[in-house]
Amino acid sequence: MEAMAKARFVRITPMKARRIVNEVRGKSTEQAITILRFAPQAAAEPVRKLLESAIANARVKAEAASERLDETTLVVLEAFVDEGPTMKRFRPRAQGRAGRINKRTSHITVVVGNPDTEQEGA
Repeated sequence: MEAMAKARFVRITPMKARRIVNEVRGKSTEQAITILRFAPQAAAEPVRKLLESAIANARVKAEAASERLDETTLVVLEAFVDEGPTMKRFRPRAQGRAGRINKRTSHITVVVGNPDTEQEGA
């Protein structure tokens, strides 16, 4: 049983979000939520909410299939960050020039599931 959750157009740079996502990839969901709850980085909050959403999606998917889901066995199978659109802004600089400021966005994807079911599909 696999479940996915995506957060698009998150206002955090992909490089900063990847630092957090790399910490939780492959970990159990309980351990990953604990790591994200106490991480000082700003990207930890949207990733934690996304992970909790993926767990809820797995619960709903299991209920729809009339299967039993043990949430303690769920593992973060995949977690990655793609670059979203960049908002371009300008700030006045010296001598009449303008400096460009890029406000980057991210698309974050998290997939949770049981580790043994992934091997069966391969």
